[in-house]
Amino acid sequence: MPRRQNQSLTDKARELRARQTEAESLLWRALRGRRLCGLKFRRQYPIAPFIADFACVAKKLVIEVDGGYHDFVYDDDKSRQVKIESEGWDVIRFSNEDVLDDVDAVAFAIAKHLGLEPEFRGRKLT
Repeated sequence: MPRRQNQSLTDKARELRARQTEAESLLWRALRGRRLCGLKFRRQYPIAPFIADFACVAKKLVIEVDGGYHDFVYDDDKSRQVKIESEGWDVIRFSNEDVLDDVDAVAFAIAKHLGLEPEFRGRKLT
């Protein structure tokens, strides 16, 4: 039987989905609906006690999109990442600028990180 999430964590994830950043919105458009390599991604996915920006459960991959404020919370982000990785997840990070400047390159990097042939929105990436 699947483990039930903490209700307050689920509520927080819903709130975050409703007010995502521009970069998160852009990356979500690239990932949703199995657009990247046929993989199902979830946004603002609870991994107690944290909420990952994006997660592909099948591949145990977390994708974090870091805004400028992450420069000031680096130690917290690092300890959070270590905890998530200790649960068996792989974590990769991109800056807001990476996503905003070239979301296709970010999608390419995600596919390559997973060892997959980069396919995005039904077409091969080169």
